[in-house]
Amino acid sequence: MLGNPMNIPPISIAAAKAALIEQYADTTLRKRASMLWGTRGVGKSSVVRQVAAHFSVPLVDLRLTTIEPVDIRGAIYADDVQGKTVWFPPEFLPPPDQPAGILFLDELTAADQRLQISAYSLILDRRVGNYRLPDGWQVIAAGNASFHGAVSHDMGTALADRMFHFNVQTVIDAFLAHAVASGFAPEVMAYLKVRPDRLDDTQSQLANDHLVGASPRGWEDISNVLKSGLSEQAQRVFVQGRIGAANAAEFFGVLRELQAAVDVVRLLACHPGAETLALLPKTLDGLYGMVYGLLAASTDETALARALEIIEQLPEVRGNVALPLREAQTLAMELLMQSALDKGLEGTILDSPAYRRYAEKRSHENQSG
Repeated sequence: MLGNPMNIPPISIAAAKAALIEQYADTTLRKRASMLWGTRGVGKSSVVRQVAAHFSVPLVDLRLTTIEPVDIRGAIYADDVQGKTVWFPPEFLPPPDQPAGILFLDELTAADQRLQISAYSLILDRRVGNYRLPDGWQVIAAGNASFHGAVSHDMGTALADRMFHFNVQTVIDAFLAHAVASGFAPEVMAYLKVRPDRLDDTQSQLANDHLVGASPRGWEDISNVLKSGLSEQAQRVFVQGRIGAANAAEFFGVLRELQAAVDVVRLLACHPGAETLALLPKTLDGLYGMVYGLLAASTDETALARALEIIEQLPEVRGNVALPLREAQTLAMELLMQSALDKGLEGTILDSPAYRRYAEKRSHENQSG
């Protein structure tokens, strides 16, 4: 894709969520609709649900590609008393006794153009027919642009000028944070940590005219496949069918390296010192495979305390290839700390001699630097 057709800089889905939360909190800004642009699987729909949950307000989620124009405008009937036809608004639109919430118009740019007219009325005028959206409701729309490789109708400047626009793109750090919080398979997180360019290959997919390719949503499915207990043969079939043959071949190649280089169970069971050092990985894939593997395994006080001892020894690794050992150590300590806080195990970290030695050493290095 040449240039920037949207004329706005890309932001992460986390940044979009933070901005939408602040917008909703401001009763004036809330009345102006916002539009989330982004490729498939980037998290547009889920972030709108999270904003609604943040404020504990109702969410009306309209997937515009699955409804008809009359579904929004409502039904018309003849009122003999008034001597005129009258519109009945649909039941899913917020009634006057629901003063605040979020109306989400998903897949706006892919919807039938007749349906878009009704949707545009809600965005432009906050009304359709005789129905008026309550003042406390925020309208958020989402869709793809033509260069995202999805079915898309152009948006006119008159409509675009009535909304705030967010050019949402995948940022690997934000995705990995989501993956950690969601309990993704450690192999998927390790793979994407080392190969962040494989998170979303939409542009390559379009250039090669391929139907199937990798996306953030696809990697979530791959994580579920790995955690499902399927046979290796079945895993290959499902992974190929979700992210494409070339991506699957590389992923399984790395997976073999991870399985050969990292044995988290043995690491957790062995003694600190030389026995641990002999098992520490000496490849980049193995290094991050171990980090995320230990994170997944640290579900109780004993495993967490032992994981901290293992991570403390990382700088001792010596091999033929230079590895980012200090970076990996810092990442592992931060991930284990966050996991401990989530599980109520922070006391295990604070009581750990290994963690205290690590913290003291880093503090000394920072003072010296």
